[in-house]
Amino acid sequence: MSRIDTLEALRALYGHPSGRAVEKEFDRLDRHFRGFIENSPFALISTAAPGGLPDVSPKGDQPGFVQALDDKRLAIPDRPGNKRMDSFQNIVENPVVGLLFLIPGMDETLRVNGRAEIRVDEDLLDRFVQEGKRPISVLVVTIEEIYFHCAKAFMRSSLWRPESWPNRSGLPTLGAMMRDQLGMAKTAREVDDDLAEAYRTTLY
Repeated sequence: MSRIDTLEALRALYGHPSGRAVEKEFDRLDRHFRGFIENSPFALISTAAPGGLPDVSPKGDQPGFVQALDDKRLAIPDRPGNKRMDSFQNIVENPVVGLLFLIPGMDETLRVNGRAEIRVDEDLLDRFVQEGKRPISVLVVTIEEIYFHCAKAFMRSSLWRPESWPNRSGLPTLGAMMRDQLGMAKTAREVDDDLAEAYRTTLY
């Protein structure tokens, strides 16, 4: 196997970006970026602690759950989870983050790179009340890079085409997988029922 381990070798293999690939990058929101975020119900956030492993975590809610505070800052509510806090622990040690916003049925995505801080300001929490409940905290991301990403990955994967989706009947449920991995005494159905109840009662 031949390994690429220098920037020079990497560029010799791939070349350099030019034209729109370079020009499309901005450092603040405009009306098109805002419109995409306002219609996105789902985003992925990447983080990494100094010297630690990277982490990618999904964030989702109703379209527009991420709000623009101004043309440089985005606010993302954090709802109840499993308390592992992988992303937030990374951010405390290293504030650099990456975001990828998706809109169902749309092959293009929006990428944001910047620096984040975890906020618990009362007025900020009040902006994100859902079903009568405030988020635990709000992640505020200051934008350093923002640009649209082309559709090729989604076109190749046919992600939004239901006819390309696998037959779920041949796949184990999460309860079945957890039961096997953790050696649980409960049946797979019981674990799935527990998960469903936790989702129902702790979504917000």
